[in-house]
Amino acid sequence: MYKLIKTEGRAKRACLETPHGDIQTPVFMNVGTCAAIKGAVDSEDLKRVKCQVELSNTYHLHIRPGDELIRGLGGARAFMGWDGPMLTDSGGFQVFSLAQLRKIKEEGVHFASHVDGKKIFMGPEESIQIQSNLGSTIAMAFDECAPHPCDRDYMESSVARTTRWLERCKAKHLELEEATNARQMLFGINQGGTYADIRIEHAKRISEMDLDGYAIGGLAVGETHEEMYEILDVTVPRLPIKKPVYLMGVGTPANILESVERGVDFFDCVLPARNGRHGRVYTHEGRMNLLNAQYAKDSRPLEEGCECPACKLHSRAYIRHLFKAKEMLAMRLCVLHNLFFFNTMMEQIRIAIENGCFSSHKKRMLEGFSINP
Repeated sequence: MYKLIKTEGRAKRACLETPHGDIQTPVFMNVGTCAAIKGAVDSEDLKRVKCQVELSNTYHLHIRPGDELIRGLGGARAFMGWDGPMLTDSGGFQVFSLAQLRKIKEEGVHFASHVDGKKIFMGPEESIQIQSNLGSTIAMAFDECAPHPCDRDYMESSVARTTRWLERCKAKHLELEEATNARQMLFGINQGGTYADIRIEHAKRISEMDLDGYAIGGLAVGETHEEMYEILDVTVPRLPIKKPVYLMGVGTPANILESVERGVDFFDCVLPARNGRHGRVYTHEGRMNLLNAQYAKDSRPLEEGCECPACKLHSRAYIRHLFKAKEMLAMRLCVLHNLFFFNTMMEQIRIAIENGCFSSHKKRMLEGFSINP
């Protein structure tokens, strides 16, 4: 059940009650594609950095080690030792990212495995079955994330197919709900690229299906930030206000603040972990490149006042040294810091909405980030 707690303009402070724990929103989901956060971060670490939701990927876990194997071991949450909520991406994004290795047909998508070239087929029913085997809290509908730019005719055809796939996902989900997976939620995905009218009509259509939540996909794939915000402006109001809204694959702190203001509840992105593994860390004064020579003798923590495991014990100089010495600990510490930064940022956003001061909080945060964008 999704409960609205407070609103400020279109910004929402809410709580999604799930069988695996309550999710306080707005929330940033920490991405563990293969049931692990890249950077040697385990499930106990996730608790320490305030993670509420872990996100894993259907396609990747189906490829390796196999969803049937994971089901036999108690599901993906038990497999990775995570007792909180988990969202599984449907594999639909791989329709976009593995464009050279797949063929799209009405029944679904034929892939060549990126691991060994083995032929794989995944359609709506297969995706939902795999996610049922994984036992995630939230399953995503199987969709096509069309490329950007994309001509109008193809986009209209793609969105129509995504809608038909969503109907099949819902039917399969209901079938499994009656059998073995009564507590798993299903989110549908809005598509349409940067075509506002296609987005609006698709949002209206999928809203009629009365799903557990709604995602906005196909953004942050090459369009400008301004284009993304314009699409959110016209799409989010067409989705049910009493259901969670998830902006897939976004993003930077500035993207998140702008999107919260437009009514988005859920976010995910690989940026915190990916940047951390390359010595780029987030602070309230923008992003810092720890590999720069200026930090070689800097005894300060990554960010003054930060309570993350890295900042409580180590200096910029030490962590920079670890990178130069190619020690894995360097990546781990920076990933922990970045995840803590993002999760704490979301906590601060929730408090600001509750206190009715999100607008001023957003302005102050964006001014800080502009120092080192």
